[in-house]
Amino acid sequence: MRNIIITWILAITLFAFTPAFADKPSGSAYLDGGQSKVAVILCHGRGQYPTWKVVDPLRKGIHEKLGYHTLSLQMPAGKKKWEAYAPDFPRAYKEIDSGIAFLRDEKKVERIYLMGHSMGSRMATSYLASSPKAPVVGFIGVGIRNGGDEPLDSNANLRHVVLPVLDVYGDGGDGVDAKHARARSDMVSDRYKQVLISGASHTFDDHEKEMLKAVIDWLSEKQ
Repeated sequence: MRNIIITWILAITLFAFTPAFADKPSGSAYLDGGQSKVAVILCHGRGQYPTWKVVDPLRKGIHEKLGYHTLSLQMPAGKKKWEAYAPDFPRAYKEIDSGIAFLRDEKKVERIYLMGHSMGSRMATSYLASSPKAPVVGFIGVGIRNGGDEPLDSNANLRHVVLPVLDVYGDGGDGVDAKHARARSDMVSDRYKQVLISGASHTFDDHEKEMLKAVIDWLSEKQ
């Protein structure tokens, strides 16, 4: 009996002091970068998913060409107008925090870049503006969208962000992306870079290679 009691005490003690591991966020798409200490977290557009347009070629291309970890999150994605997304932003922040915890605690990543497309750019820039001490070293925005009240306006959000920023946009489609990019052009500096992909629409159909090259080139400069 005494041996049984001792065994139980040891088991309970071991369980109590076993470190907790961060799980991969539910629904996310992850590509393992092995021993790389760099990762990119990607946030998709409105109503979509982690392997949709823009984020899918980026997560695969960054992993293939640079060997980085890539983690494309399942962001809040209700089928509704973009203005109705503001109440979902706290949940988006939690998804990003979960992704950071997974990469840092489980994969031992030291440098994390955050990327957002469309609604994902609104959520990611708002996260960075409201979390200035987050362990993120740079932001990649593709098809960034401005407008709306706090926290929806990426233009307003980015003015509170002091990290290096890559702002990739096209002047095709309905022209909204180019118009929004011009409103942010006064931020262009050594820290803030804008790259125009001529003819690209909001989802960069048939321009994925140019989009990926712009992101790869920028990330390579940061190594």
